[in-house]
Formats: sequence, structure tokens, C-alpha cells
Amino acid sequence: MPQTADDMDAVAVRTWCSLALEALGREREAIDAINVYPVADGDTGTNLYLTVESAAQAVEAVFAAHETGATVPVAADAVRAMAHGALIGARGNSGTILAQLLRGMAGVLAAGHDADHLRRALAVAADAARRAVAHPVEGTVLTVATAAAEAAARTGAEAGTAAVARAAYEGARTALEATPGQLAVLGRAGVVDAGGRGLVTVLGALVEAVCGRAPEHAYVAAPALPVPDDCAADEAADGPAFEVIYLLEATDEAVDRLRIRLDGLGDSLVVVGGDGLWNVHVHVDDAGAAVEAGVEAGRPYRIRITHFGADRAHPHTEPVQRAVVVVVPGDGLRGLCEEAGATTVLARPGEPPASGELVDAIRRAHAREVVLLPNDAELRHTAAAAAEQARAEGVRVALIPTRAAVQGIAALAVHEPDRSFDEDVVAMTAAAGATRYAELAVAERQSWTMAGICQAGDVLGLIDGDVAVIGEDVSRTARDVLDRMLAAGGELVTLVLGEDIPDSLADALEEHVREGHLAVDTVVYRGGHQCAPLLIGVE
Repeated sequence: MPQTADDMDAVAVRTWCSLALEALGREREAIDAINVYPVADGDTGTNLYLTVESAAQAVEAVFAAHETGATVPVAADAVRAMAHGALIGARGNSGTILAQLLRGMAGVLAAGHDADHLRRALAVAADAARRAVAHPVEGTVLTVATAAAEAAARTGAEAGTAAVARAAYEGARTALEATPGQLAVLGRAGVVDAGGRGLVTVLGALVEAVCGRAPEHAYVAAPALPVPDDCAADEAADGPAFEVIYLLEATDEAVDRLRIRLDGLGDSLVVVGGDGLWNVHVHVDDAGAAVEAGVEAGRPYRIRITHFGADRAHPHTEPVQRAVVVVVPGDGLRGLCEEAGATTVLARPGEPPASGELVDAIRRAHAREVVLLPNDAELRHTAAAAAEQARAEGVRVALIPTRAAVQGIAALAVHEPDRSFDEDVVAMTAAAGATRYAELAVAERQSWTMAGICQAGDVLGLIDGDVAVIGEDVSRTARDVLDRMLAAGGELVTLVLGEDIPDSLADALEEHVREGHLAVDTVVYRGGHQCAPLLIGVE
């Protein structure tokens, strides 16, 4: 049994995370069973569990770092780790909102961990969660969080941390019972809000962490009623086809623009985080466009795309012939992609293809369904125009916003024409989005770059489009670029060699990766005459 700790110190935070994970593990299936909003996909309990699991792991890592010195982390370190872990591991709509609630609490509890700070932490958390949701709806986890904060605020100045936690829990429990009367879909299904029930579980764990015992009035859920078939069908028919989630490195201003862009693409938009790191969640019909919006805002990674059901977006579509049209920067990759069955468009140095060339390639493919891979950020608008023209001619076109040839290779590698079009596009989009890209170039003149001043003849290492390394030779610059890219992790390195790059350099880079980065594989392709002497991809 946890020790009584009328204070939200580091040990209490650790205990809270552990108890919350244990409780959500017990209730995961029951919460999944009542998940009918915003999508009846039966995974809210699982998503909340995975989100808290990530938070708990982050807190444990903080404690492990202190074990050698036999010291205990300060509360600020523990709550910040909890919030960061939840942010990077958030899953689904409710998990993303819970991550923002924990982040809001951490911002206050890092400054103090007495009863007054807990009261203010709950209020800040509820407000932050509402602001993170594009269109807040009552009868959801947001309502439950607000009720918890308001109940905590009503406790007297003499109340301790335990009393504040108990009040928050009771307020949340009461609000949860009222959710079926606030949200029609819950009332029709005869269930409480699944995300709200998960939050009550997390707050119950908080009470146990600071009081040493579980709440006196433990929440006992009524047996979950089966969700009416017409209710689930209506929700599925009305909603978008895909759930898109990714972590995003971007500025506040870029995220403000991203919110507007994504709000126009779909619904259930939740963007949480701050200080340069965000977790983006949205339901859309065009998964590629949602990822492309993230690319325009910053650097998206850990991209997860879930299809809510193959029949939702196109319930009457029969299997048809499919093709991939890919823009390639050199003859070597042209042959590689054509061997994989793709129709190619060659982008010659200084001569990017026009939209008409892309439309001609789509026509040459003689397919009713086409996946278009532009492989160049500068071709985004050109490719979009070509796709629109082809659609007007009756071709179903999906434009995946690949920004480099290595992203196109990754997408083509997972292409499977035998599965449904939507599922194929999802898999290819996810593979491309999970691939960071780089290239080497030779500076033509002295100029300012993100990495400093370069001189004519310097070798430039560009990562995700920006100059990150300035070197004197290709070999050293390539190794520096690889080390920077692999510092963030990776499983597969792709090297595309220009015609003037010897095989010996590829061998040296393979050995460098093998010696410095365990369990990372390397694959090498000959690109032939291409714009850059070396292209690099890290998946």
C-alpha cells in the first residue's frame, strides 16, 4: 500500500503513474467497450493505457538516473518527465487530451507541490486541454476535467493535498455520470464517455498516491450496454476515414497556422505540447494532406495513420488496376523504380518536370487508381495541379507529399497493389513520413547558411532541406551528416550515389554506420547522373 504523502513530491508522482497504469490495465477492456465518441473504434482504454505507460516509463528513467548516487529526484524533474513521456507516447483522441492535462499540471507542480499548487494545476490543466481541442464538446473528458478542477477549487484554504485530490476525484466522478445526458451519442448507446471514465481512473490513482488508500467512493461502472448497430454505423458513416497522429518539431507560429490548415481538412483536431515539440491528432479523409501540412509546419515524425474501416470513405468501390507514378532525379533510380513496377518521370538537373509531364505519365500508366510521388518539395504545387487534372479525367489519384527521392523509395518499398487503395496509400504515406532525408551539394559561391558562412567549393550537408554541415570533402561531410541523423535513432540507412561517387565511399560509409550505430542496416543504390552527388535516407 502506498505511503501517505500529503504532498506531490517526486515519490508521489512516481506512485501516481504506477497506480494509474495498473488501474487502466484493469479497466482497459471495459473502457474500450464503451468507446462510441468521437469514433466508435473501441480503443480509448488501450490508448489511455499506452499514454500513461509512456509517462510512467519516463518517470522511472528519472529515478534510475539517480540510483547510482542514492538520491531522489526533485518533484519538478518527475512531473516534467511525466508530461514529456505522455506527450511523446500519446495515442488517440483521449490519450492526446490526457497528455495535455498532464502537461498543464506539470507546469504548475514544477514550481511547488502543496495543496494550493495542486488546485491551480488542475485548473490550468483543464483550461489547457480545452484550448488544445479545436472544437470542444460537452459530455466528454473535457467536461470531466473541468468539473474536477472546479471541485478542487472549492476546497478551503486549510485543506491539504489529499483533500484536494479527493475533491477533484469526486467532482470528476459526478460529472462522468452526467455525460450521457450531455452528448446524444452517449445517451443512445447507454454509456458514459470513455475518455472521461479513463480520467476518473487516473484521478482515483492520484487519490491513492497521496492518501495511501483508494477513494472511499470508488467509481463502479454500470455494465456496459452493447452499442446499437445503428449508432455505430451512423458515427462511422459521418466521420472521416483516417486518424493521423504525429510528433512535430515546430514553432508556436507555425503550429497556429497548422491548426487552421488541419481544421479545414477534418475533425477531432487536438494539438498539444509546446516549447518546440507538439503532438498532433486529427481525423481526415486525406491522410497525405494532413502529413503534408505537418511537413510545411516543421518536422513531423513518429507518424501513425489508422484507417477506421476500408468501407468508410468509398463503400462501393470495387478493386481496380493501380499504378505508381514517381519522379526520379537520375537514370539509376529510374531503372530501380521501373523494376518495381512504377511509371517514372525523370527530373533533370535544373529542369524540374512540368505538370503536363506528370499528367502524361499518369495517362501512360493506364490505371484507374494512381499514387503520385513527386519526391521534391518544390514540385508540391506542380504535382497537386497534375493530380487535379487527372482526377478531372476520371482517374483516382492520391498525392503523397514526398520531398526527396529516398522518401519515394521507402514508399515504393511498401507498395502492395493487392490491398485496398486506401490501405496502400496509408502504408506508403507512413513509410515516406518516417524517412528523414539529406543530400550533399557543392557550394557555388560564398553565402550565408543555417550552419554558418560557406565558401565556393565547400561541401554542404543538407538535412531535411536545411544546410546542417559545411565540410571540405564528401567523405567527412557524409559521415557528419549520418551521425547527426542517426543521433535521433534509425533502423535503415539508404545511400543513393551519384555517377562520380566511387564504390569505395559507399563501403566506407557502410562501415562507419556499422561501427557507430548498432542494429542499423545500410542499403546502397546507384543513382547515375543526378542533381546531388549523394542522397541519404534514414528510416
